[in-house]
Amino acid sequence: VQLQASGGGLVQAGGSLRLSCASSERTFSRYVMGWFRQAPGKEREFVAAISWSGTSTFYADIVKGRFTISRDNAKNTLYLQMNSLKAEDTAVYYCAARTQLVDYERETSYDYWGQGTQVTVSS
Repeated sequence: VQLQASGGGLVQAGGSLRLSCASSERTFSRYVMGWFRQAPGKEREFVAAISWSGTSTFYADIVKGRFTISRDNAKNTLYLQMNSLKAEDTAVYYCAARTQLVDYERETSYDYWGQGTQVTVSS
């Protein structure tokens, strides 16, 4: 499974960005998808996850209410709408795929990763 993340950029605090993650996999709907991020000098952390059909979504507490994860299985694409961005949201954002939903927060449980897209929020 190849994943291509895009949509990152430079935005002012309080602004919005929408990340996309395009998959080469025709059976995209068979994968649970997640977003992770890694800030400079920090470990990669869980941001959000979404079930195969998109009916269930999960968020890290630090982004809950500001970020929305969604997917379009017809387009084999995952999204992350980020609103009310803060300087501490600055990081490289990665999309990832796995077949199981259990332990969706655990980075090591994901089988496939995109290359990452840089998000920089200026204060």
